[in-house]
Amino acid sequence: MNDMMVMANAILPFILMAGIFYFMLWRPQKQEQKRRKEMLDSLKRGDKIITIGGMYGTLTKVGPVKVKVRLAEGVEIEFARTAISGFQDAGADAQPQPETLDA
Repeated sequence: MNDMMVMANAILPFILMAGIFYFMLWRPQKQEQKRRKEMLDSLKRGDKIITIGGMYGTLTKVGPVKVKVRLAEGVEIEFARTAISGFQDAGADAQPQPETLDA
């Protein structure tokens, strides 16, 4: 009986470390990968996106590997589909109001 307690005390830290590793590292990473895959699968023509390089544009053509992005009038660039970071925020185009100084 005493040997089982010693063995359980020796294994318990490894079990705790595995649990911490799972809940703090592996599980959140898998959830993020799933969310990113869903975002990339939902891309369609006309979506306003941001690339991983920080370029803002509108999708004009969506293929299985490449997308074509209109950055400005008459400027279209092809990117890898995986180079898309996310969708533009709806409120990102709003101009900030100038601050007024009360005298």
